[in-house]
Amino acid sequence: MSKQGPDGGGADEGERELLSGSSEQRCRARLAAGARRGKGGVAAAAAVLVPLCSVRGRPALLYTLRSRRLGGPHSGDVSFPGGRRDPADGDEVATALRETREELGLQLGTASVWGQLRTLPDRHGLTVAPVVANLGPLEDLTLTPNANEVEEVFTLPLAHLLREENQGYTHFRGSSGRYGYTLPVFLNGPHRVWGLTAIITELTLELLAPARYRRKTHVPAASPSPRTPEGTSA
Repeated sequence: MSKQGPDGGGADEGERELLSGSSEQRCRARLAAGARRGKGGVAAAAAVLVPLCSVRGRPALLYTLRSRRLGGPHSGDVSFPGGRRDPADGDEVATALRETREELGLQLGTASVWGQLRTLPDRHGLTVAPVVANLGPLEDLTLTPNANEVEEVFTLPLAHLLREENQGYTHFRGSSGRYGYTLPVFLNGPHRVWGLTAIITELTLELLAPARYRRKTHVPAASPSPRTPEGTSA
């Protein structure tokens, strides 16, 4: 079942603009330029779909809570639909669309895909390609989450994610015990958004609302283990 996050009121004009046709055109151009700069690199080992959508007219991001039946380090985590690349997948987009179909029962075409954010390492060093797509109005979709993989589906309005009071930061120490780096965390929703999912959320907000969101954190070349935080601040 899909749950709507906080801020259930109507969208104002500035909020609706985030997923407008002109915004889509600008974002597609920026993502395409990034893809050209990164052309020739090694294909990512995994991909996730970054599902933009609208809920009662409000632009939002859709998240999943991974099933605890999966076991392992990612069970129970907030995530985007995705997983490892299959040998039959033509590219990272194919991986993200296939995984979304398997996890949520959504059959999406490539026309819904805006492009790819830069590839990132997860905490185990696996390279992950975030694929941005617009699902359209959530009310028009029928989600059939795979209970073996997905415990819950929920959305957070982009306006909620853009508010500073809902943005926190987790400080990490390196192996020497000295201060190392800071990563984002998004608060005050149904579940805390952290780790790689929070990094991808931050990059998505930068893409959609460059005038309203400025990244305040440094994404390290090798993703840190979120098990060694110093603390979280708002």
